[in-house]
Amino acid sequence: MIILIEDNRDEQEIILAALGKAHPGMPVESFSSGEEALEFLQQNPAARAEVHRPKVILLDLKMPLVDGFEVLKRLRSDSRTATHPVVVFTSSREPRDVEASYRLGANGYVCKPVGFLKMVDLMRTLVAYWFGVNEPAP
Repeated sequence: MIILIEDNRDEQEIILAALGKAHPGMPVESFSSGEEALEFLQQNPAARAEVHRPKVILLDLKMPLVDGFEVLKRLRSDSRTATHPVVVFTSSREPRDVEASYRLGANGYVCKPVGFLKMVDLMRTLVAYWFGVNEPAP
């Protein structure tokens, strides 16, 4: 399962459409806020079950109320979610955002591409890595 945390509805739709084109039937849970995602990941018993453990979390940084940095801090400080793979998925190319993301425990940092076909290609690559190559934490 992929978890997408993206507050911009238009971008969320593009990402989901690109993922659907790249990998039809891929299970995705999509959240429009950091708080909503944290509640699902930290409170929902089904989300903690190994069978529902996310293969990767795609996390936007710039969100109102609970931003991506805070989501990352909270995920890493909770033993139930500390090893969930998190890829910061943002439009920011600011070096301070990249550095802060890795300092807080991000497993990757990917800038969103411009254009649907580039997004589809990126989704193919991300899924190939996280579902086919990466060895998840126990």
